[in-house]
Amino acid sequence: MTWSGEEMMTVAAARTLRDGQACFVGIGLPSRAANLARRLHAPELVLIYESGTIGSRPDELPLSIGDGILADSALSVVSVPEIFNYWLQPGRIDVGFLSGAQLDRFGNINTTVIGDYDEPTVRLPGSGGAPEIAASCGEVVVVMRHARRAFVEGVDFVTSVGHGSGPGDRTALGLRGAGPTRVITDLGLLEPDPDTAELTLVALHEGVSVEQVRAETGWDLAVTDDLAVTAPPSDQELATLRSMRTVGETG
Repeated sequence: MTWSGEEMMTVAAARTLRDGQACFVGIGLPSRAANLARRLHAPELVLIYESGTIGSRPDELPLSIGDGILADSALSVVSVPEIFNYWLQPGRIDVGFLSGAQLDRFGNINTTVIGDYDEPTVRLPGSGGAPEIAASCGEVVVVMRHARRAFVEGVDFVTSVGHGSGPGDRTALGLRGAGPTRVITDLGLLEPDPDTAELTLVALHEGVSVEQVRAETGWDLAVTDDLAVTAPPSDQELATLRSMRTVGETG
């Protein structure tokens, strides 16, 4: 089987999740990744959506048409304030997925503006619950396409704090969670260096070179000495993922 960059990202994201975790997800790729993990290797994964659904299990439903369908298949539905006040801020959620328009070398995310804040080139949708997810989840997995305009030396605006300006910043700011532990792109995987907290290339997807990744990165990207190659999606992973994306959808 062949696969797309988005499918590779989804499969790689699913593989990061472990059975029994509580996972804060959003509609789209994070939802598909979390449900793929739950179907294949993490049946007790608890999915929590910002809309207030807890324990969604949309086994026979499409995953891309809105939150209402997730409520139909949830074990519980609570208010949005309860999701944040009881689940997220006290640190009861193990892992959260985030993305953004810009990501810098320390995993800080921008979803606010491109350019100067007062006179931006582009005004973006804003933060939503992303700052709380970045601050309080046990760990954060960032999923986004790898492009030089997005992977920048320094974000134009820090919407969601990753590792600040380096080691110790999260502790100094009183942030509960570990911050970004992995960045998954259509080219490979990056993880923060344990000493510098700077994102480092740790794995390439099949057929991708280090030169390709560096060409799409806006800083001098470090590469681990034991660089790995991501296992390609298995036939089972692809078949399950594709069935999830098509069941119930109409042209």
